[in-house]
Amino acid sequence: MMSAVSLNRYRFRSVWHVCASPAAVYDVLSDIANYPKWWPEVRSATKIDDESGVLRCRAFLPFDLVVQVRHSIANQQAGLLRASLSGDLEGFASWEIIGRDGGTDLVFDQEVVVNKPLLRRLVLIAKPFFRGNHDLMMRGGLKGLKQVLADRAASES
Repeated sequence: MMSAVSLNRYRFRSVWHVCASPAAVYDVLSDIANYPKWWPEVRSATKIDDESGVLRCRAFLPFDLVVQVRHSIANQQAGLLRASLSGDLEGFASWEIIGRDGGTDLVFDQEVVVNKPLLRRLVLIAKPFFRGNHDLMMRGGLKGLKQVLADRAASES
């Protein structure tokens, strides 16, 4: 029989490509406080200090996830961003930022355990909906990132 922790553990990986330099992408992704300006499913961000903040996220499911995010790796030269997560989700999220073909590939990895009590109770029937919710959130993030990078490039030219 599976344990409650394994039932409530999720691993996600998304691979994106954007037409912008790795430095421009890093600047946007490392600024947690500005995520709500370009990522529609990140409803709010409250900066705690230079390394951490609180994000409130919602896609199509009728509830918010509130997560404290703290940079554990922020290395622009290596193209790595990693944050520890706590709150409704506990674990990590990371970005690998790789220059390729005049643009940038991004590899997003996330491994979390769900702590929100409602979601833990619904896991057996709702797990596919949680995955779909995540996929929708990632599509919104990619679209928003492409737009904010295009807007920045246009304002610099």
